[in-house]
Amino acid sequence: MPVKALFKPFSLGSLQLPSRVVMAPMTRSFSPGGVPNSKVIEYYRRRAAAGVGLIITEGTTVGHKASNGYPSVPQFFGEAPLAGWKKVVDAVHAEGARIVPQLWHVGAVRRLGTEPDGEVPAYGPMEKLKDDKVVVHGMSKQDIQDVIGAFAQAASDAKAMGMDGVEIHGAHGYLVDQFFWDGTNQRTDEYGGDMAGRSRFAIELIEAVRAAVGPDFPIILRFSQWKQQDYSARLVLTPEALGEFLKPLSDAGVDIFHCSTRRFWEPEFEGSELNLAGWTRKLTGKPTITVGSVGLDGEFLQFMVDTDKVAQPASLDNLLKRLNDNEFDLVAVGRALLVDPDWAQKVRDGRERDILPFSREALTTLL
Repeated sequence: MPVKALFKPFSLGSLQLPSRVVMAPMTRSFSPGGVPNSKVIEYYRRRAAAGVGLIITEGTTVGHKASNGYPSVPQFFGEAPLAGWKKVVDAVHAEGARIVPQLWHVGAVRRLGTEPDGEVPAYGPMEKLKDDKVVVHGMSKQDIQDVIGAFAQAASDAKAMGMDGVEIHGAHGYLVDQFFWDGTNQRTDEYGGDMAGRSRFAIELIEAVRAAVGPDFPIILRFSQWKQQDYSARLVLTPEALGEFLKPLSDAGVDIFHCSTRRFWEPEFEGSELNLAGWTRKLTGKPTITVGSVGLDGEFLQFMVDTDKVAQPASLDNLLKRLNDNEFDLVAVGRALLVDPDWAQKVRDGRERDILPFSREALTTLL
């Protein structure tokens, strides 16, 4: 299949992309003290220079005391981190690409002892005790409003520094996603109950971000069926249920849905070859980003089990056919771009044989 579909411009209001290649958000933990440094700046600049149209940054924590869950994750609040991100923005723009931060709160995933204040417990939809000690603080309505305010402030800061939009992390079992699931959200107030109630937190958060940035600043929502805790999990089982879930989120202000799957080529529901991004586009009419093992012959989880495994570059024919058929609009590339900053350029130039394979060792460096 011709690769030109990947390198056609994409336009959505103020968001003008030179290609359909998106750098997927990947936690790297190379920002000591939460501040992106010169290595982080160069990491993103190199991908922008090699043909990536849109960079979605690694998850960046919003300004709430329990938002972080991992070491050396960059913050998106505070003078020094925001100054560091401004340098990233300028470097990416100088190469002709666009960039948005992924705004993140880990919720109940956080463990005691996590930086910056190890005494702060996790925050989540429900309280959780271990050995009579609170390890997850069940969020009050004021806590909910505080977190929503932190997301809105981060989005406002992103716009002020020249970012090209924001992505809200609503996937993979983190805080926003925790509210969606009846297994992790058994609240009896308006933020629990049925799917409409469990979606209220996300809807109010999106509405607050929209109010903070105005009508023309792009908002992306990343969501998933699978979770870190359960890779077979399914939030919805039918296209009808997916449509009911997505409509209020779309109405709240989402411009683009980032549909996270483990393998982009797998159909989401029986009776159709459409993947999650394809169904989301069909049901909402909004542009979508597909993601999941793009460009590699093995998925990420295999490397957590078999540390010696190497993923070789894989054919893009299936992906390109789907893109040409308008199943989705944009393609997020993760590990293939992590290990090879020139991936997009090599694909564009027909140099697939030069693409570097991926192994777990790549996670230890910031190229």
